[in-house]
Amino acid sequence: MSSRVQECKQKNLINPPKFLPDNLMYEVLTGSAAYGVSSNTSDMDICGFCIPPKTDVFPHLAGHIQGLGKQIQRFNQWQMHHIEDSDRCVSYDFCIYGIVRFFQLCMENNPNMVDVLFVPERCILHNTIVGQLVRENRKMFLHKGSYHKFKGYSYSQLHKMSSKKTEPGSKRHEIRNKYGMDTKFAYHVYRLVGEVEQILREGDLTLDREDRREVMKAIRRGEWTEERLSTYFEQKEKHLEDLYHSSDLQYGPSLIIPWANIPFPLATIGRCW
Repeated sequence: MSSRVQECKQKNLINPPKFLPDNLMYEVLTGSAAYGVSSNTSDMDICGFCIPPKTDVFPHLAGHIQGLGKQIQRFNQWQMHHIEDSDRCVSYDFCIYGIVRFFQLCMENNPNMVDVLFVPERCILHNTIVGQLVRENRKMFLHKGSYHKFKGYSYSQLHKMSSKKTEPGSKRHEIRNKYGMDTKFAYHVYRLVGEVEQILREGDLTLDREDRREVMKAIRRGEWTEERLSTYFEQKEKHLEDLYHSSDLQYGPSLIIPWANIPFPLATIGRCW
């Protein structure tokens, strides 16, 4: 595997911040490909994190005090969408975070960032010593707050699944007319419920877990009705609440966990700065 950010930069397909390609620590393929349910290999969602300039992380080194005077624009994330690579016959969506922003979202158990931490090995496109250390210690980020985050996301997907607001002639409109619901949002409802159930029960996550994967494929094929999925969700709500109370996970994130317990190689970080 190779970094798609670096590759597309060399092809002049993208224009990320100058520092980013050489300071990219971790880059992965996310979305349906990571869940094992992708039927279309021409669309790829790329996510990861980089180490920005040290003055972005510690602005006082450049003489700036947060909240005092004119504030500098600090790097949080870079993204570009629908980048066509004719050589590979794929379209990329890129989203690369600065390490501070990435850690914050991971500590909040943001479902998208939890997915980035737990993608299967086959989905890692680019990794470094820093990225590997984060990945090896990824379970330390998990806590009971995942219950609230994942449940909130699943409610959102459930609402979108049932929404009849689709643009006539669009692919989503055709899917809704064919199956009576948007099957993409529908399978995400099932996925999010299954993921947080595993997190609360095991303190771990397998994105392409076989039993969950096969059901998600069936939902995408339209083999579940909207009523069946809604009933499933209602039944799981009570089960997840019980798991929340019985889980051995800590109740919330600890600020010291990522910074104090992950032995970052200072030499590697120093090269970025």
